[in-house]
Amino acid sequence: MMQVRWLTTLQLCGRNLFRHGRRSLLALGTIVGGLVAFLLAGGFIQWIFLDMREATIHSQLGHIQIVKQGYFKEGVSDPYAFLLPGDPSRIGVPADLPGLRAVSPRLSFSGMLSRGEETLSFLGEGVDPAREALISTRVNIVAGQNLSADDAKGILVGEGLAANLGIKPGDTIVLLANTARGGINAVEGQVRGVFATITKAYDDNFLRVPIGMARELVRVEGATSWVLLLDDTAKTDTALAQLRNTTRNAGVELSPWYEQADFYNKTVTLFSRQVDVVKLIIAVIIVLSISNTLTMSVLERTSEIGTIMALGTRRVGVLGQFLTEGLLLGIVGGLLGVLLGWLLAWGISQIGIPMPPPPGMARGYIGQIRLTPALMSDALFTALLTTLAASLYPAWKASRMNIVDALRHSR
Repeated sequence: MMQVRWLTTLQLCGRNLFRHGRRSLLALGTIVGGLVAFLLAGGFIQWIFLDMREATIHSQLGHIQIVKQGYFKEGVSDPYAFLLPGDPSRIGVPADLPGLRAVSPRLSFSGMLSRGEETLSFLGEGVDPAREALISTRVNIVAGQNLSADDAKGILVGEGLAANLGIKPGDTIVLLANTARGGINAVEGQVRGVFATITKAYDDNFLRVPIGMARELVRVEGATSWVLLLDDTAKTDTALAQLRNTTRNAGVELSPWYEQADFYNKTVTLFSRQVDVVKLIIAVIIVLSISNTLTMSVLERTSEIGTIMALGTRRVGVLGQFLTEGLLLGIVGGLLGVLLGWLLAWGISQIGIPMPPPPGMARGYIGQIRLTPALMSDALFTALLTTLAASLYPAWKASRMNIVDALRHSR
């Protein structure tokens, strides 16, 4: 009996919406247009998050960094007091760690870069060329070649640093740095290539050399960090938990990528707030549109409301009927908006969105739109919630009508 009553109410609400087709289409257009705008804006932001995250991981941080206890607090002033062994298995990194793709040592150092009469300060990383090639897949070689295990004196220089000093592949340069014991040492090498990453500040200050060359320069053994790359970013926390068990007594710290990605984290916070503002604006537009549509419907159907109430329909029934009409608009508009948004997102992504260089980056990029299940669910929920909220006042107004005055309205 209850199901029959609900079906009858739904049929009646559907007929009422079709009966005022022009106004209903206008309301649906508002819902669909708002949701499409929200999905395209949110999907573009989601793609930026994904691309920036992977670029940060595959150009600088890896998924997990292993350092000596206290390195992040005090290692900037004295990095060589926090050296790790040259073999990661000695600190408890299992070779069969689930999802592990590569483990690479890095030796951080700093000093002065000289070419002829010109000198600039730099930050450097000594890396294993073969292993690092598996991790730094998003380091773009803009000139020359990447580091090679066959070239012990090859140097890879950041694009901004190379431009500031007028360096190009094939140039001979001198690196000058303090040794671990406080002395000064210098090595000569040849620029093998110029690189660019997602972060302009990194490219303006960093260079990379084979780790053997870095050890020779600062006269140490080992590495300041071991960088782990997984086959899936989603496995970071699982791998981190297992590593904390195996390295418990090794005197090391484990740092996942998201603890070190300061620029990425700030970008996510900023853009997420912008999406929330867009969502709020769209919600207000939908509420005003649906509320206006149903209010006009109440005024036009005053005598009809009086008739059904005179025939025995209770006020709560009238309230439920108008709320159901608003909810139907939300369901239909939400589904159409999500479908149209998905189709537009797919089409736009096939073409690409040319974007200029954003703040903190040196190059533009071709953007896409990434619609996640969570984003589409959020859009549908927004449609349902806003239309239901917009229906409250018109529905309450209809249910509070005086039967006699409503019946007299048409005369």
